[in-house]
Amino acid sequence: MEQQKLPNATTSIILGSISFICCCFSAGIGGLILSGIAFFLANKDEKLYAEQPELYSNFSQVKTAKIIAIIGLVLAVLTMAWTAYTIFSAGGWDAYMEQQMEIYKQMGIEVE
Repeated sequence: MEQQKLPNATTSIILGSISFICCCFSAGIGGLILSGIAFFLANKDEKLYAEQPELYSNFSQVKTAKIIAIIGLVLAVLTMAWTAYTIFSAGGWDAYMEQQMEIYKQMGIEVE
């Protein structure tokens, strides 16, 4: 019998990898969403493999995808916590935005 590939292994690796980048650009929210989806897909493939392991050949990819997704989830949660800490320590959203404007001015970036 010819072995098949698990359907979501590659997709979950890609989503998990992209979640690292999204953590930086969306205060952790994008990373949380993408790594959560990657983790769900990896778990789904893991259950599929557990039912009939002789049918599938790429289980190591699923394990890798699950590890990447877990790292992405942890990174997203840490990024969200850091963002919340910086906003609240600045005195709220308005004070945080004023601090950011000052940083931009010091760097010579013009913001309206």
